Amino acid sequence: MKHAKSGIGKPAPATGRKTFFSVHPSRADSFTESVIREMTRLSLKHNAINLAQGFPDFPCPQELKDAACASVKADYNQYAITWGAKDLRDALAARVKSFNGMNFDPETEITVTCGSTEAMMASMLAIIQPGDEVIVPEPFYENYGPDARISGAVPQYVPLATDFSIDEEAMKAAFTKKTRAVILNTPNNPTGKVFSKKELLFIADLCIDNNAVAITDEIYEHIVYDGRKHVSMGSLDGMHDRTITIGSFSKTYSVTGWRVGYTLADAALTSRIRKIHDFLTVGAPAPLQHACVAALNLPESYYRDLATEYDRKRKILFTGLRKAGFACELPEGAYYIFTDISGFGMRDVEFARCLIEKVGVAAVPGSSFYCCGGENRLRFTFSKKDETLNEACMRLEKMGDAPA
Repeated sequence: MKHAKSGIGKPAPATGRKTFFSVHPSRADSFTESVIREMTRLSLKHNAINLAQGFPDFPCPQELKDAACASVKADYNQYAITWGAKDLRDALAARVKSFNGMNFDPETEITVTCGSTEAMMASMLAIIQPGDEVIVPEPFYENYGPDARISGAVPQYVPLATDFSIDEEAMKAAFTKKTRAVILNTPNNPTGKVFSKKELLFIADLCIDNNAVAITDEIYEHIVYDGRKHVSMGSLDGMHDRTITIGSFSKTYSVTGWRVGYTLADAALTSRIRKIHDFLTVGAPAPLQHACVAALNLPESYYRDLATEYDRKRKILFTGLRKAGFACELPEGAYYIFTDISGFGMRDVEFARCLIEKVGVAAVPGSSFYCCGGENRLRFTFSKKDETLNEACMRLEKMGDAPA
């Protein structure tokens, strides 16, 4: 039987027959597509320098490329075990013990996922019942709100203080009998804030007192500056069995397209996460999982050099943004600068589009990181080659000369 070519949700031609499908309300109606990825598409369309999406334009370590090629040639091209190749889980357990101070059984407490994005979604679906509340400090990485809604939770946005530290009174007030989890991202995207051990202990106490789970996104854990130290929530007393730690190889090793991430959680939480993960994606790419073992075997000097390189890059972009008239501060971690554009007299979306089309530099509108607000901000990434950053800074400094 042929169907009327009317398109989904559009009225059918006057044939006397109904459309084959009509659109009903969906949870997808409650959020938009990714603004970050939209800015990348606009950047490509206008041949702009992409300082919007957080991926490097420089190569990953040669050791990883060699390992990936070797894995394909060794025929690691079929399904890995659903929750992750054993050699990778073993290597992760060793690395997490030495760097994060956390002990996890690779057989029952580590799950390899298709990037940190799937790790977050699988974690939310694993612990949420419809109507549960999830606390999301604001500003936040844009996925967290939709993740909460997709899982059936009600997101409760809690503004950070003006310096992006935890507002203790606001955070304490946000916890209720319905609170199931709090999402914490440190080092933070988009602000660059590295939450202190004192701040984490405060949230840990709230989680313990309210029987809530902390879901911590720590994918920038090795990118911190000025002598700061990354602290994992799961390493704190009383938090091992109520923390889901999310990590990824994307940022630390400059392989954002590999889509290999992981969750670390006690056996009871992991059992639930693994079931969700199984039916979401079955498993992460097998040859790349084996290649990631080579990443975890890199010397400690790699991580020191990584932070040093990004420290230099953040200063290049910071200096350029300030010269161009943007109000901003040096970030404490990650590889973004969150700017205040109040002095330009334009709202974020309009300004971001203008920068792409007229100046040739892409950034992310600040409102992408807020439930309500953020129209006075833009986020820029400095995860680029020096020449890319220098050219972007030159364009931004000359933007006053751009045609209206």
